[in-house]
Amino acid sequence: MKLGFTAKEERFRAEAAGWLQGQLSGPFRDLRGLLMQGGHAQRRRDWERALGAAGWSCIGWPEAYGGRGATLAEQVIFAEEYARAGAPGRLGYMGVELLGPTLLAFGTEAQRRRFLPPIARGEELWCQGYSEPNAGSDLASVRTRAVLEERAAGPEWVVNGQKTWTSFAQFADWAFVLCRTEEGSRGHRGLSYLLISMHQPGVTVRPIRQMTGGADFNDTFLVDARTAAENVVGATGDGWKVAMGTLSFERGVSTLAQQMSFANELRTIVSMAEANGLIHDPQIRQRLAHAHIGLRLMRYSALRMLSSAEAGKLSNEAYTYKIFWASWRKKLGVLALDVLGPQGEIAAGASYEWELLPRLFLGSRADTIYGGTSQIQRNIIAERALGLPRESRSS
Repeated sequence: MKLGFTAKEERFRAEAAGWLQGQLSGPFRDLRGLLMQGGHAQRRRDWERALGAAGWSCIGWPEAYGGRGATLAEQVIFAEEYARAGAPGRLGYMGVELLGPTLLAFGTEAQRRRFLPPIARGEELWCQGYSEPNAGSDLASVRTRAVLEERAAGPEWVVNGQKTWTSFAQFADWAFVLCRTEEGSRGHRGLSYLLISMHQPGVTVRPIRQMTGGADFNDTFLVDARTAAENVVGATGDGWKVAMGTLSFERGVSTLAQQMSFANELRTIVSMAEANGLIHDPQIRQRLAHAHIGLRLMRYSALRMLSSAEAGKLSNEAYTYKIFWASWRKKLGVLALDVLGPQGEIAAGASYEWELLPRLFLGSRADTIYGGTSQIQRNIIAERALGLPRESRSS
């Protein structure tokens, strides 16, 4: 596991930090600190295009598809500097971090040439069509179906079903969708991974209104939605393998940027404790120390996980990382409100305009649910990492 950086890599860091600071202190200063979800859609699109034009959007991709061919160390550096600069959450995240690597690993050359450059330029945005009303953590229960039909212009998939909790669907131009293409199939078998345009009559996006008043997620309805036969990634019926490949990329370099955001949250909690005197409370100090230790452990685990992945291996950290950070951040959210006291119960403005620490508490409640519940994560650790017998499952 590599913990340090060379002089060349530090020069790369300076270049990245300089560009980010220049943009976020200049033309994009209004986007500094903007979270993953939220408004400012057009400005966020402008930011994606600015990243693409400067070659900072997908630096780990090959140059032929719009990347820089950056090394793993350079990708880690950029992720850290991106978070350190307070750069906005990426509206292009699904395409850059999930769909792009999936096409590089499983797609055809024609698919890479068609879809990767527009993602790198910030011109096409993507969303993920996995979860359904009755298929969340149990992803193998998806019911969305696709049937291949012959047409004069060529064969097309006709897709019907509903996807839910679809982040960025309201902005997306395309979706990668896991659906059932084999009649009568169950579980992992008979699934395919399709690329579907969101700009067609058969696609309806309906925001899911949250109790805070926002609508960061969506229901997506597919009614006779169509896509060309060649827009299947991997072999027909091999969608589970491709979908799991996509999920594995969520444990990639972006985890380091995520940790930098966590560090910003922890620093804000410390500053608040210093301001209101709770920094002298022994219990608060102990909890702050535990949070700091957990964050450092997270960093070392992520670096070990990335080093193993670069060597073509799957480390135990890859199995445990999600449940670790989600449980850690949930405790951090409670600590944030304990430090804030009654102030944390008062919104900064109308329509639930919460400041950073109340937002941390509210958002962290879902950390142990999305991306695989903690219960499912424990099963994965037991069965895949430890080799224990599979849990009994009802038919």
